[in-house]
Amino acid sequence: MNRDDVQLHIAIACGGTGGHLFPGVAVGRELLNRGVAVTLFVSTKEVDRQAVAALPAAFGVETLPAVGLSRGRMMASVLNALRSGRHARACFRARPTAAVLAMGGFTSLPVIFAGRSSGAATFLHESNTIPGRANRWLAPWVTACFVGFEEAAPRLRNRRVSVTGTPVRDGFVSADPSAARLALGLAPDRPVLLVVGGSQGAEGVNRLVTQALPALLASAPDLQVFHIAGARDFDAVRTATAIHGSRVRVVAFHQAMDLALTAATVAVSRSGASSLAEFAATRLPSVLIPFPAATDDHQRANARAMVRAGAARLLEPVGARPEDLVREVLALTGDAASREAMAQRLATIDSPGAAGRIAESVLDALGALASPPRVAETLTLGTPRTRGTAA
Repeated sequence: MNRDDVQLHIAIACGGTGGHLFPGVAVGRELLNRGVAVTLFVSTKEVDRQAVAALPAAFGVETLPAVGLSRGRMMASVLNALRSGRHARACFRARPTAAVLAMGGFTSLPVIFAGRSSGAATFLHESNTIPGRANRWLAPWVTACFVGFEEAAPRLRNRRVSVTGTPVRDGFVSADPSAARLALGLAPDRPVLLVVGGSQGAEGVNRLVTQALPALLASAPDLQVFHIAGARDFDAVRTATAIHGSRVRVVAFHQAMDLALTAATVAVSRSGASSLAEFAATRLPSVLIPFPAATDDHQRANARAMVRAGAARLLEPVGARPEDLVREVLALTGDAASREAMAQRLATIDSPGAAGRIAESVLDALGALASPPRVAETLTLGTPRTRGTAA
């Protein structure tokens, strides 16, 4: 297909969690910069709605009703997957699509198979060390696979697997923490503990942190805390931390995560692969508390890979006590040399340009000659979205 004759169109299935959505958006921006039309297929979840609302109007967006497979919801999952597949096929009939890229999760399956039935080339990206169920099922059926961790490659049944790293959102580079703290309403010259449980919050992390805060703040009098609690736990966390006054700022969701990570001295976080890629990009030391119920225990595998690289500390979630968290956080906030050593290890596992590598690989596989990327201003095409879907 010659892009001089008709604009190339590529679909990216990336909804459901921030760990799927934000890397997909990063690849989409790279494709837009190369003159390719891009449509994102997302879910009905709130994280998708909020993120899509902030995107440039150049992105097309389609919302799917798919829900993940879980006990007690099998019939709803199957029915919604069928509806999602019909919707995706209708989209591909209305607009010829050269390729479909799936970023993992429950929106991937119907879009990939709809793409195959319409003659599109198909690709997937796996960001975790242990691939998710959707990607394991899809791997034999797609043209090629991309992975964030080398350990994931032999776990995908496909002869064409490339280690690209995991794409991160714009702005995730090591920058000036004082300016970022000012932008967040924090004191510029005092260390910051960032608490984040992923795009939807983390009840276990929230509870452990609120229990640990009295001892932690007493031991580190200059420390301030920026706590992203998630919408579900926001009120409870805000109430529990109110006694600490301005030293603790609690928000439900924070769109400008580049500022939050840049402002931070240390993070306490779950160990989703997208978060880990962002920590590497910003050289942010972290104490990782894996989600114990993650499928195939993949978050613990991610965390252990980071620990082996010397790029993070691990606190096992089962049986973790507030004093354990206090000990781990103080070991980093109170030791600049340890943080610097960890930052150097993070630099070795950072994968700058992952989104561009994936975009170029897809275009090369299509036989397309990618034009030189345009300047960064092209990413502000149109005004931010105010709706969740687009034709």
